Amino acid sequence: MNLDIYFQPLEPGNYIDDMLGDLTSFYDQDGFPEIDNADIAIFGVKDSRGAGGTDFNAAPDVIRRQLYTLFHHQRKIKIVDLGNIVSGNSINDTYHAVADVVRELNKKNVFTIILGGSQDITYGNYLAYEKLEQTVNLAVIDDSIDLSENEDEITNKNFLSKIIIHQPNYLFNFSAIGYQTYFVNPSVKQLMEDLFFDAYRLGEIQSSVMKSEPIIRNADILSVDVSAVRYAELNGKRSSGPNGFYGEEICQMMRYAGMSDKLSSIGFYEYFSENDKNNSGAMLVAQMIWCVVDGFCSRKQDYPFGSKDSYTKYRIHLENTDHELVFYKSDKSDRWWMDVPYPPNQILKFERHHLVPCNYDDYKDSSEGKIPDLWWKTYQKLN
Repeated sequence: MNLDIYFQPLEPGNYIDDMLGDLTSFYDQDGFPEIDNADIAIFGVKDSRGAGGTDFNAAPDVIRRQLYTLFHHQRKIKIVDLGNIVSGNSINDTYHAVADVVRELNKKNVFTIILGGSQDITYGNYLAYEKLEQTVNLAVIDDSIDLSENEDEITNKNFLSKIIIHQPNYLFNFSAIGYQTYFVNPSVKQLMEDLFFDAYRLGEIQSSVMKSEPIIRNADILSVDVSAVRYAELNGKRSSGPNGFYGEEICQMMRYAGMSDKLSSIGFYEYFSENDKNNSGAMLVAQMIWCVVDGFCSRKQDYPFGSKDSYTKYRIHLENTDHELVFYKSDKSDRWWMDVPYPPNQILKFERHHLVPCNYDDYKDSSEGKIPDLWWKTYQKLN
């Protein structure tokens, strides 16, 4: 597939040695970059028609101006910037263009970073995996949970609903990270529980940012709404909510994302340049992306790659139950997974999802006779 048909080229920039811009091949006047041997592909989506009148279209280029001046300190990798997707005649055309591009990059094992645009572009990202006929896990970092049944058109306030009801459906699990309870309708919270999806409040994650690591590690797709960051840290957003993640917290979470061997695409959405008078918000988003790239360079080829020979296996028998809990600890990264059983006739459907990322506390609780909530939720979905 010739991906260049979807994109507008970028204006050339000047970068010194070891800046990210120096390591990146751009779609510019010299032509479209070669993606076959790329490690990471970045592209922008200048489409905000799902945002109810707010224009986020300047975001990709404003963020780029900050991102490519940052210095790279890890092993050399090949980054390509494909430019900005040309908006379709309808928003659905844009979604399908995003899907075609992400699908092609996934087939070539190229990690994808999307610069939005409004967050409903996540729907287009999800469609890429549908076309690959692959069940996926989606995680969203946001101050709210964008589930709504009131609109027919897809918007940045209901795109999760559209993903959940879309047929054929390839969504195995959804995790909401950092939501603020007063922004979420109780019926939405109940729906999350009924579907055995995961929802983590802002305070729960802030009490220990490390709690987000296995959640992010379990995702194939990560969608980041910059509204999840507090306004004092990132004023380049539409709302001025005082609460949210601190800059160092969101950057740590982005490094977890980059380090995840399972995550194959991530999108950054709803940066509003008009409210960012000194570009400090754009710089924070750029540093978030830098942390993703830095984490990517530290990947260990843990699950779903490699063999279980590189893991230490732990078995825990729970008294008064028929369940035996099995945990694996990577000898390469010290990260943990728990093995959740599933029907043998569902091996093709669920093979990617029975080994669930967790942390040492889950193992410790299990050794004391407590079954982790994540184990139960996954077991119910698998069986």
